[in-house]
Amino acid sequence: MSVVDAYLKRMGYAGPLKPNSNLLRDLHRAHLFAVPFENLDIAFGRKIICDEDAFLRKIIERHRGGFCYELNGAFAALLRSLGFQVSLLSARVPREDGSLSPEFDHLTLRVDLEEPWLADVGFGDCFLEPLRFATGFEQLQGGRKYRIVDENGSLHVERTELDDRWKRQYSFTLTPRRLDEFAAMCLYHQTSPESPFTRKKLCTLATADGRITLSDRKLIITQNGRREERMVGPDEEWRSALMDYFNISLEV
Repeated sequence: MSVVDAYLKRMGYAGPLKPNSNLLRDLHRAHLFAVPFENLDIAFGRKIICDEDAFLRKIIERHRGGFCYELNGAFAALLRSLGFQVSLLSARVPREDGSLSPEFDHLTLRVDLEEPWLADVGFGDCFLEPLRFATGFEQLQGGRKYRIVDENGSLHVERTELDDRWKRQYSFTLTPRRLDEFAAMCLYHQTSPESPFTRKKLCTLATADGRITLSDRKLIITQNGRREERMVGPDEEWRSALMDYFNISLEV
């Protein structure tokens, strides 16, 4: 079985493969429903390197997820193999004080078809389908509105919160990047006590009607706007929750 076929099987996708906006949309959703956003290797001291083959092996062979560099890095490789034109873009995330995180803090994707699209399967709770590159244009997904704003020389992804206020997700420019340019920030997020990824274990997966998240030992299930939380026990019960809800075994 080829890497592409194995990746598509991992995502549960068996439809047409003509590179167009419909396929991009379908693959984007399938990826988010099958491959979790998670930082478990960081918590267990397993080094993550910015290497496309390593990303693909982790997702396909080890049946794992990852964080932005891994998820979007692997997804970009899949899209290119299917005939899409993909550019890696560097993004910066707003901090609580209003400043932006460093360059290369987040990896997102531009996909060029008849019109350009923003694809991102590595930001956690974000848009389920790619966004059109149309600034100021509101795009409705899952009861929330998204838009791309052009401001101060950068582009910014924003979405409405439950109170209908706009909140900025991240900021980026259109400069194409190489994967190795993200290596320093990838290492930072694995080692710095200031990184959100070294502070707690996280595994989260979108579902058709909500999201399932395991944040340290708190299991959060959101379904049709209803949120339920419960604590799971350490060790065996925690590992059982990973298998039951995310089909993840850390022994692989």
